[in-house]
Amino acid sequence: MSEYGDTETVRRILTEDGDTWAVVGLSGNRARAAYGVAALLQRLGKRVVPIHPKAETVHGEQGYASLAEVPFPVDVVDVFVNSGLAGAVADQAVAAGAKAVWFQLDVVDADAYRRTTDAGLDMVMNRCPAIEAPRLGLI
Repeated sequence: MSEYGDTETVRRILTEDGDTWAVVGLSGNRARAAYGVAALLQRLGKRVVPIHPKAETVHGEQGYASLAEVPFPVDVVDVFVNSGLAGAVADQAVAAGAKAVWFQLDVVDADAYRRTTDAGLDMVMNRCPAIEAPRLGLI
């Protein structure tokens, strides 16, 4: 598989693209990767907005059932759903005016990557902020 998102793009998303991150797939389930990554994002100073059908409050932040229901601007959309569903989420991120989309480890959709970057957004796929932030010396 080719690499989607170079180090410069990863750094820009983590440091420059904005501090409000919608985490799609984030619920109150502490055993899920999204829960731990969201906590790390908060330690980096990000506001984490949980997006999950249950619309649970997680890490002290009100959840929403869909990205379209968030009543304020979102800068980055971090995607923890499977690759088959991720492309639609990327399209929703573009429609919502996000600046960047981040597909987590094992989430890959080359067509979504093309559509999202063609729309002018930063995007990385098959990466995790919990791995990239320490690698870049951000924590």
